[in-house]
Amino acid sequence: MDSFEINFEPGWDKYFAKLDHPVQERILKKIMQLQSGIQSRHLKHGLSFFVEEIGGYRIAFKSDDTAKKRKVYFAGSHKDYEKWYKSQ
Repeated sequence: MDSFEINFEPGWDKYFAKLDHPVQERILKKIMQLQSGIQSRHLKHGLSFFVEEIGGYRIAFKSDDTAKKRKVYFAGSHKDYEKWYKSQ
């Protein structure tokens, strides 16, 4: 299986930076798993984002399967995720 290139949108870590270090490590591990092409659920509300869940935390990203690239736009708690996607 081909791997995806992972990129980050400027400001993706606005909420991530406020999390405890062990939680950040869990989220970063899941972000690295995005390279493998794992299937994620599509974000509702008509936005073109996909979502990965890590307990009470979320990662929102876009995926370009043709170019094999994924871009992370958000990583943080579920509460912050709700604030974030409402602003999109």
